[in-house]
Order: sequence, then structure tokens, then C-alpha cells
Amino acid sequence: MFTCLIRYVVDHNKREEFEKYACTWMRLIEKYGGIHHGYFLPVKNSNEAPNPSFSFPGIGENGPSNVAVALFSFSSLEKYEAYRKEIKNDEESRSITAHFKETQCFVSYERSFLQPLFPDSK
Repeated sequence: MFTCLIRYVVDHNKREEFEKYACTWMRLIEKYGGIHHGYFLPVKNSNEAPNPSFSFPGIGENGPSNVAVALFSFSSLEKYEAYRKEIKNDEESRSITAHFKETQCFVSYERSFLQPLFPDSK
């Protein structure tokens, strides 16, 4: 199994548009055999978030308030590659891509591939 982490820089003024984008991709990942772990958006009011330095005083700091992340997994590289091939022909995928192009609901993104570490994996 491997997990894809996507880190988005979002436009606060287009949160609803980004939420539509996110909900569609959660559905599409599941449709093509992946497991979507959700999108995680910045809190709407950063004053309501806990202080980030409580665990390690002096080295913790607030992260950016315009970053959202998504996590999804596939059981194998082959299944991920099949998804990437099939998604190109999916009408809903083309539609949500057009939605992004129209709304520009995020400014940039980074994609990382991770291997999960579970308590019983060592």
C-alpha cells in the first residue's frame, strides 16, 4: 500500500469552490479502487485553533493558514496506474477539472507519495 499526500495552497475567497472540487475527487478516487482518507482544510478562524507550540515550547509555530491537504491510498502501484489511465476518460473527472480551470480555487499543489507505518508493521 502507498498513500498520496497532496498539499494545496487554497484561495480563502473560493472555499466553497474548493470544497466542491474536493468532494468530487473523494468520490472519484473511491470509484476507481482507491481509499480516500479525506481533505483537510484550514480552520475558518485561525484564532480558534490551538497553540501549536504546546508540545515542544520554543520550536513550534503556526503553519500557513491557506494550506489544505488530501490523503488517498491505493493497494499497489499497478492499481494506482490503472486509476490514472482510466480517470482520463471519466466525464466527472473532466467536469471537475473544468471547474478548477474556471474557478482557480487553489493556487498551487505538491504531490508526495508515502508509505504508511502502522503500529503492527515493525
